[in-house]
Amino acid sequence: MTEFTIASFNVKNLIGPDQEYYRFQSYTPEEYAWKSDWLADQLLTLDADIVGFQEIFDEATLREVIAETDRRGKQVNAATLPDRSKRYHRKAIFRKLVYTPYTDAKLAYAANTNDHDTPGKRRPGLAILSRTGFVEPVEIIQDLPLPLDIPMACLGGEDDAGYYTLRRLSRPIMKARIPVADQIISVFNCHLKSKLGEFITPLGAPYAPETVLTAYDASGRAMGALRAALRRMAEAWVLRRAILDELEQDRPVMVLGDFNDSEDAVSSEIISGETPFRNYSWMLRHDARHSGDRYNPDEDRQIREMIDRVRLRSAEKLFLKKSLRDVVYTTTFGGVHQSIDQIYISRHFDPEWTGAIGEMQYFSVFNDHLTDGSHPEAPYNKLASDHGQIMAHMRLETAE
Repeated sequence: MTEFTIASFNVKNLIGPDQEYYRFQSYTPEEYAWKSDWLADQLLTLDADIVGFQEIFDEATLREVIAETDRRGKQVNAATLPDRSKRYHRKAIFRKLVYTPYTDAKLAYAANTNDHDTPGKRRPGLAILSRTGFVEPVEIIQDLPLPLDIPMACLGGEDDAGYYTLRRLSRPIMKARIPVADQIISVFNCHLKSKLGEFITPLGAPYAPETVLTAYDASGRAMGALRAALRRMAEAWVLRRAILDELEQDRPVMVLGDFNDSEDAVSSEIISGETPFRNYSWMLRHDARHSGDRYNPDEDRQIREMIDRVRLRSAEKLFLKKSLRDVVYTTTFGGVHQSIDQIYISRHFDPEWTGAIGEMQYFSVFNDHLTDGSHPEAPYNKLASDHGQIMAHMRLETAE
């Protein structure tokens, strides 16, 4: 039996000092020192075996944070772990207190192809840190080999209603094959398009008219939100297609990252797959010839198995089924608390499936640092992350 942890960590704009990442936004040396100090402490607290990072502008800066985390971890070990001369050094508590450095870990970084190093117009990438390394080069999905054309249809008719076309994702998706004991797990790290509206700047204009809030255009801003939602859902489908490639080979899958939407949102359901009904025998067949033409019991079992084998489970929801004590949220703004950072797992880790190879033991949420964005004086809004970190504690059955 092997235990491991996997975490999702949106660091909120990790970049070195005096570099303008977004318009008029940069860190002073003092602000950067505070942020990197906080990140190292948070990563030390997580102490996760696999970490998916979002909003990384610079790989070298992330490596500095990891190195500082290790330095602090070794200091903690020296102070808290008794040597063999102490008769109590075998106590179980000390196995829980030990920090494992990332000295031999592997880090994979995916730069954003939309990032051209232009000050004020930077675009962040992602990274995956793995203590057990990778069994093959990490795959990065962003520029699509063929454009994704999503055909639309006119309801009530056969007329062609055009296409929504996606050629490039707003941020990369990472797929890593990670060895854990005698298993290899396909881990996806993502950061889908945010809910911020997409506005089009007319040719020759300095900015999009919808951004002029003193001439508020409600209809135009709603269209911007529509564009953002379309992009987010299309990106979710691209991720889903990659997930299915793994599940159809019966590979264990874990998906983590900033989904920028709640667990019950359409984009999240696209990623996880649909939940099967408990019974399809009541449903009219697709080729029904009369009102009683329903799916038979054998077809009912077949349908539910076909859906379930490619469906992902929410680690958060599995945790809440175990415990009613905690309320999970990873963002808070204007008094609204939401979970938009997720960890999804395939049925290989669902104890209710007879073929499970492991299960989740616990689900940790590190959100004490979150402050409500309605208070502009809150210092964490800029320097710490505006996301809570989440971590699944997994147990894997291994061959004796």
